[in-house]
Amino acid sequence: MSALTFRTADRPDVAAVVGLVESAYRGDSSRAGWTSEADLLDGQRTDVETVTGIVTAADREVLLGFVADKLIACCELQARDGDTAYFGMFAVVPTRQGGGIGAQVLAEAERRAAARWGAQRMEMTVIGQRSELIEWYERKGYERTGEIRPFPHGDERFGLPRRDDLEFVVLAKALG
Repeated sequence: MSALTFRTADRPDVAAVVGLVESAYRGDSSRAGWTSEADLLDGQRTDVETVTGIVTAADREVLLGFVADKLIACCELQARDGDTAYFGMFAVVPTRQGGGIGAQVLAEAERRAAARWGAQRMEMTVIGQRSELIEWYERKGYERTGEIRPFPHGDERFGLPRRDDLEFVVLAKALG
């Protein structure tokens, strides 16, 4: 397992983040890993405008993970109401998935959310049809909250669904 170094993304990192996220979730390149959504969605996963908005917001950040100065992972963190932080836009280079990098990023994200915003709880949404991914998060201590949120069908910023039953399952974990 490779040890990662971390830093928060800045504007010059936006294009690299978009490229990493797209490679991990969409198209044939994503099929080299196990987190691909290519069988569920076509189109984009994110774009420059969205990532720029995250990088420049006071209550959000993109955490970058590097091995030997090469970007191989990222995630979004966002302060939410009360003591909750949101975790999303999680991506690892497809050919590096399955080697413990994701677990390192998730642990660092939890640590940073607690340190930066005093978060006592981390929340995320996962496409409900992604049972293997949900099970991975459950092994990391996340639990289904019972809440289901609608997928934004018709909003191409989130992709073009290949099926009409997509929905988000909300997972959460107490931090600390």
